[in-house]
Amino acid sequence: MIVGTEWLIEAFDCEAEKLREVETLREVFSRLVADLNLKTLGAGFWHQFGGERGITGLVALTESHLACHTYPEYKTATFNLYCCRTRPTWNWEANLMEMLGAKTVNVQKIERGNEKSKIQNLNSKIAGGEA
Repeated sequence: MIVGTEWLIEAFDCEAEKLREVETLREVFSRLVADLNLKTLGAGFWHQFGGERGITGLVALTESHLACHTYPEYKTATFNLYCCRTRPTWNWEANLMEMLGAKTVNVQKIERGNEKSKIQNLNSKIAGGEA
């Protein structure tokens, strides 16, 4: 049984200034949503931090969610897309190279709800107890 698919994406050596532009990241989201025929629930949430001006973005989808975090000081962006229904694979590498100037893009695809998944449940210790 598979209850959803999750993609974890890391884009490296991006153009730092593009990682500071909310409008550029909105365009990445827009293209992905259109290409995969996803449905958004509202406009989403965007926050730009002080200092290096990295951005966090989150859009709720009827299928689940799409999120990003940028780190201009490291020329890195991370994305997470979770869909509760099967979707075609989006060409993260080509799109992020074009839109963010990324030199390297790593994509991990995880099938959620699969008891035989190779993902391990790691328990971590928290001060005063266990997680």
